[in-house]
Amino acid sequence: MTSHDSRATSERVQTRQLDLLYSYSRLPQWLMLLSAFGIVLVMWSHVAHNLLLGWLAVVAGLALLRAILVRRYRACTATERQRLRWYALFYLGNLASGLCLAFVHIYIVPLEHFELQAVAYALATGIALCVSIIYATQFLAFLSFAVPAWLPATLYLLAQDDPTSPYWGLIGITLAGCLLLAAAFLNRTASAILAANERNKALVRKLDDAHQQSEELNQQLTQEINQRRQAERELRQSHEELEGRVAERTAALQAASERLKASEARLNLAIEASQLGLWDWNLATDEVFHSDLEAIFGLPDAAATHMRLHLQPLVHPDDRELVRSTLIDHMKGRSPSYRIEYRIRHAEGHWVWVEDSGRAVEWDSQGRVSRMIGTRRDVSERLGREQQAQLAATVFNATAEGIFILDPDFTILTVNQAFCFITGYSADDVCGMPMHRLSDDPDRNRFYQHLQSTLDSEDRWQGELMEQRRSGERYPQWLQLTVVRNQKGQITHYVGFFSDQTSHRQTEQRLQYLANFDPLTQLANRNLFTQQLEEAVSRARQFQQDVALLHLDLDRFKHINETLGHHVADNLLRQVAQRLLDTAGDSAAVARLSADEFVLIVEGHLTRPELGKLAELLLQALRRPLQLDGHELVITASVGISLFPHTARDGLLLITQANQAMQHAKHLGGNGYQFYSDRLQAHGIERLQLENQLRKALDDNQLVVYYQPKQDLPDGELRAAEALVRWQHPERGLLAPGAFIELAEETGMIIRLGHQVLQAACEQASSWYQSGQPVQVAVNLSVQQLRQRGFAEQVADILRTTGLPASYLQLELTESMLLEQLEVVEQNIAALRQQGITLAIDDFGTGYSSLAYLKRFPISTLKIDRAFIAGLQQAAEDAAIVRAIIVMGHSLGLQVVAEGVENERQRQLLAEYQCDQLQGYLIGRPMPAEELTPMLSRHANANNG
Repeated sequence: MTSHDSRATSERVQTRQLDLLYSYSRLPQWLMLLSAFGIVLVMWSHVAHNLLLGWLAVVAGLALLRAILVRRYRACTATERQRLRWYALFYLGNLASGLCLAFVHIYIVPLEHFELQAVAYALATGIALCVSIIYATQFLAFLSFAVPAWLPATLYLLAQDDPTSPYWGLIGITLAGCLLLAAAFLNRTASAILAANERNKALVRKLDDAHQQSEELNQQLTQEINQRRQAERELRQSHEELEGRVAERTAALQAASERLKASEARLNLAIEASQLGLWDWNLATDEVFHSDLEAIFGLPDAAATHMRLHLQPLVHPDDRELVRSTLIDHMKGRSPSYRIEYRIRHAEGHWVWVEDSGRAVEWDSQGRVSRMIGTRRDVSERLGREQQAQLAATVFNATAEGIFILDPDFTILTVNQAFCFITGYSADDVCGMPMHRLSDDPDRNRFYQHLQSTLDSEDRWQGELMEQRRSGERYPQWLQLTVVRNQKGQITHYVGFFSDQTSHRQTEQRLQYLANFDPLTQLANRNLFTQQLEEAVSRARQFQQDVALLHLDLDRFKHINETLGHHVADNLLRQVAQRLLDTAGDSAAVARLSADEFVLIVEGHLTRPELGKLAELLLQALRRPLQLDGHELVITASVGISLFPHTARDGLLLITQANQAMQHAKHLGGNGYQFYSDRLQAHGIERLQLENQLRKALDDNQLVVYYQPKQDLPDGELRAAEALVRWQHPERGLLAPGAFIELAEETGMIIRLGHQVLQAACEQASSWYQSGQPVQVAVNLSVQQLRQRGFAEQVADILRTTGLPASYLQLELTESMLLEQLEVVEQNIAALRQQGITLAIDDFGTGYSSLAYLKRFPISTLKIDRAFIAGLQQAAEDAAIVRAIIVMGHSLGLQVVAEGVENERQRQLLAEYQCDQLQGYLIGRPMPAEELTPMLSRHANANNG
């Protein structure tokens, strides 16, 4: 593309952008005017009326001026639109509009009313966002509006001393920055697209010019060919005249010559009429004479003088074997003549179908064919017509729509198979029958008369009818009729197309049902529930009553789905839905939101005790045992309740609050209900903040590992320690695991957290091992880590990269992990033990203690829970349990560790019980590795001394 073309393209792009700006400019102004009315209504009781009305008048004036400006711009020519004044007027209008929005924040909204600020800023900021997005494709237009709209108001708010204004200012800066980046990106993209479109249009114009030149050359070539043919005809005519004069002078041969010439003339006329090309082939010399070479092959007469050399290579590769076998059969005397159709390459490059007929006329002394004659003609057009006719017949009979053809009197001439299938009539039954006879409706004849008169004037009609099958069944039919006229404009036929709309109607009804109802439980789905909730809220506002929303979520439904399968889970959901309907009755509308979430809408004058009683009835109904495919299940649920208008002001807030209350009920252990309160919202926000902070902590390596030493009995050696994670929070200081481990488990961050702790613990253990102070480090695992495929390989990689022998790593499991009936958990445990890693059961005796898993899994250590150790001195039961665990562990060949040892008396008793290891504050509190290392050294030196 030349520099001139580039400049032209750039000017077109700029003009197009300005056209788009003026096309969209009225919408932002009217949006501003609409928002201005909203702001005036909100502020009418709090701001001086003169100020509000004056500001509203300015906004309305800007809208009117913008409308006048757009009208004048559209009335201008393309040349006049390129003047700079249109850009200047547009940008000045944007500047004034932006300043009007800034005026709202600075002079109209009172700073001491937060509620008014929220409403007014929402309206002003919302319209500013909309207008900015509309102008985002033109960066200067965006800046001319966004800068005066955002900058003065943001600076003003930042400069205020009240508690809320600086925050509003910060929000304004954030939104302005995001909009600026988005606008820059959109502007660059839109400019590139417009430029690309203009370049493409230029290329299309060039292609059109080239195509036109090609057409002109083709017309010139056709004219030259016609001139050449005319010259040949004139030459032939001159030759015939010359022969006539010669014939007149040769009287002796006149009769024979006349008969010969008459016969030749008839033959030539027949050949020309049939478009035949004659050929004469001498097989001995391969010379061939061929007439009409140019018409058939596109070759001049002198270009094809030999059959095998010039003409045979033009045969299509797929047809050569057919041509060869046909000629061989004829030459061997198997046929008196032959006729075959095949393709040859035209001089212009396309393939032409020819019909080749010939026979042998001379043989040599050995009986071999020496001469053949025949004809060839181009049959491409005939074959094309035959294929089109065959295709039309195939489409006519294969289409799923019924098709029929009528004569001008509306008598049926022919029908397709679909017509017979839909109506039940055979073709013999209806051909020759008037169209109105297909139905016993007495008004059908008048209808077709009216339809015929309509078609005479409009040539086409379509609409839906109720037609009748042969069986008498009536069905909806979509009919289209088209008129066929001859060259004189007279109607020769009517062609009708129709389709059976029965299945379409059924599909529409099914889709309408699926759009509003859950196909599994037959309850209302989310779409219908939303409508019902909005209608309930509207009625509550109108009649001054309440609306309660109960959000119910099944406890541990995912576990049932994964263990018993989707079929059982689906049957469970159906029974749950039925129990909810039976319990709620007509007092509530029940809907299913998602897999295991249901909602109930209750209307009327409601009290919290009544709603609590309803929730308890629902929970009791769900707790009744269920029999599903041989399984007896007891289902519990968590219910959250929100109430309009007490806690929520609209339906969307009702849904959000009910969900938060349900999540809180589930967090408390499930099988209960909770009402929404402001405390829940604060708790949810705090929990969300903690979740985000924990994610950042994982990215910024804020997690640190502390180590609590373990003491061997009876020698007192320190040969092991437990790795315990801590969070060095930048604001709250050092946090214990209880503050964040549960959150990590719920959000799935426990996998990444556990990996970091395991990596750090192995690195530290390797450091101790390399320095000659080998310490076995115990690391707690999460069940989510064990559920990961390839977890054992990850541990092996950590041991390999840190250089720590597997025997110096111990992984602590809980009893509940061993109850996981998952193949991947068992595979990971077996693989870890095979690597040489020792496995310990943490908090033994407090969970689902069973000797079965001690036999089933390769456990090497039992850790007695601190609850039993704490009561060792006072409660005889605790002492008996501790002794029993130690004896049992030793009998199974397991090492036993006591947790929570805090005084010397506990140590003495555990030594008497022959406990293997002690852990607790008596031995040492959890400490950083820098503090534990010298402690290990001192202890080792004391024992050696």
